[in-house]
Amino acid sequence: MQSPSTREVTQLCFHGCCPTPLFTLNEADKSSIAKPRNSSSENRRTFASTTSSSLYPNTEFNNPDSLPSLQEAFSQFIRTYPNYSETYQIDEVRAREYYNLSLSNHVCLDYIGIGLFSFSQLHNQLSFSYPSTSSSPPPLPPHSSDFPVFHLSYKSVNLKNQLLEGGNESKLESAIKKRIRDFLNISEDDYSVVLTANRTSAFRLVAESYPFGSCKKLLTVYDHDSEAIDTMINSSEKRGAQAMAAEFSWPRLRIQSSKLRSMITSKSMICKKRGLFVFQLQSRVTGARYSYQWMKVAQEQGWHVLLDACAVGPKDMDSLGLSLFQPDFLVCSFYKVFGENPSGFGCLFVKKSTIPILETSTAAGIVSIVSARKLFYLTDESSGTETEAEQEVELGSSSSNSFSGPIHAQAPRMEKGESSTSVRTKGSSLKINGAKLSEIEVIEETSDIIIGRRNTRISTKKNSSVECRCLDHIDSLGLSLVNSRSRYLVNWLINGLTKLQHPNADKAVPLVKIYGPKVKFDRGPALAFNVFDWKGEKVEPILIQKLADRKSISLSYGFLHHIWFPEKYEHTKARVLEKRRIEAKESSGNKRKEKEHLGIRVVTAAFGFIANFADAYRLWVFIAQFLDADFVEKERWRYTALNQKTLEI
Repeated sequence: MQSPSTREVTQLCFHGCCPTPLFTLNEADKSSIAKPRNSSSENRRTFASTTSSSLYPNTEFNNPDSLPSLQEAFSQFIRTYPNYSETYQIDEVRAREYYNLSLSNHVCLDYIGIGLFSFSQLHNQLSFSYPSTSSSPPPLPPHSSDFPVFHLSYKSVNLKNQLLEGGNESKLESAIKKRIRDFLNISEDDYSVVLTANRTSAFRLVAESYPFGSCKKLLTVYDHDSEAIDTMINSSEKRGAQAMAAEFSWPRLRIQSSKLRSMITSKSMICKKRGLFVFQLQSRVTGARYSYQWMKVAQEQGWHVLLDACAVGPKDMDSLGLSLFQPDFLVCSFYKVFGENPSGFGCLFVKKSTIPILETSTAAGIVSIVSARKLFYLTDESSGTETEAEQEVELGSSSSNSFSGPIHAQAPRMEKGESSTSVRTKGSSLKINGAKLSEIEVIEETSDIIIGRRNTRISTKKNSSVECRCLDHIDSLGLSLVNSRSRYLVNWLINGLTKLQHPNADKAVPLVKIYGPKVKFDRGPALAFNVFDWKGEKVEPILIQKLADRKSISLSYGFLHHIWFPEKYEHTKARVLEKRRIEAKESSGNKRKEKEHLGIRVVTAAFGFIANFADAYRLWVFIAQFLDADFVEKERWRYTALNQKTLEI
């Protein structure tokens, strides 16, 4: 499998459209494109009105067949957002480095976050030149792209000691940490960092180490249910914490500012520090963005602050001004390859001046990065004994709950964007013409990293580093370009979804309900919505996810909660909210109890930095299929005919 050449890239896409050489604008479209405006403030003021007035004004789509073609939709899209054409570099990166998405015809909208490597980079590491022998080479593993470039191993250490004393870490781990620090713009002078198995592990470690015995309050600001936050709340409550949560006003789900300020500034101080304020700058479900001035208010009132940056967009850390706010804790996560391998790890940064307040904890979750070794080999004239020696692998325990053992491969993702884990291997290597080659090999003499092929040398700066090609691409593209592209795509999609209306109804029944911010300049690339039939009955999000998956569109679903209804909307509360039961372990042992939450189940879609217009258009066309009252039933019978079994609905 070879990536397209630069010439082919130019032919495959027209400044951010889709892979077809015929997909171009006509002369009338080109002449109608206005020149980009220079005033950022003016763009903000006019963005919403321009979107609504320029994209299908006074138009409703009552039939899936009435939607414009991809070419027609893109022509109108580019007239409305002419600056989108300036993001063509991202299309070149996608075609060159993530060609797997085109080959599989896959629309990947099911998780949010930042990747480390590109598909091309990972695939090249697994594509070696075989020695010329009469026998055919052994095949690569069935899912070779699932082979990570590193593995994780649990460390039997407590968080405070690890932060204070550090520990032996490989040059590979040091290099990856340094690359992440540079990407996030976080100084080693101010923060220490540990790697965790995933995002949930990072939150658990803080909950088990924070002094809730004296600083009892835990205040969280999340409009959606999160396994990481649930884990933190359960662990902290067992240690004496008083958990509180911000509320979000129906129907726009904005923070109830007066209530949150009241909780932050409450005068019932128990100690010099009130407790832990857990805050996210952007909802990973609704795309709502919140002012980081809330961190300042909390700090001024004596709270320690944990900033959840897992849903922060690429390069957004450059604009955070950490030097001004400096949260005590910062959690982020990285996955390996977008659209292919969402496993990875979490990062927990702790401000050095905060480390002394932490308590000793035996909570598991800290991991180390170890160099990957190939689980396959190339045949040559070696003896069977030598071959067996080269292939020796220590797999260890397969349980991800093992405190000091390796982490099991392909562990399920905790939630959208949650990092899963992989098997640690030891002692195996790849042998080519008698020379051993590990997947990532650090050469001390030259401070180079050799990745994949023996003759593929990536030169580095004075200090050894790891080529994280996805991070490199984001760095080169910059904050403005990446954010502008996702802004155009998500707002176009929202506008298009609101134009879908059921036909022949006694009253207008919108097909789609958007939760959180709608068309808005300053919103994130995540979107929460539900689909309703012509009777107004909600189609279950998990069913939509399953049907989308059969169209090679990956979506996720979430649960919105902590919703506050003003008096004028009180009558809708019972109709809107749903019950969700969550099991939680009792502190006394393995006995479980159920917690009942009220909220709304929703479908979620998130646009990564390499998403394109064709991705947004395909999702729009898929959702429009539900305008057909028989669509679900047709899909059920189609599935039965193809697979000879019934689709559970």
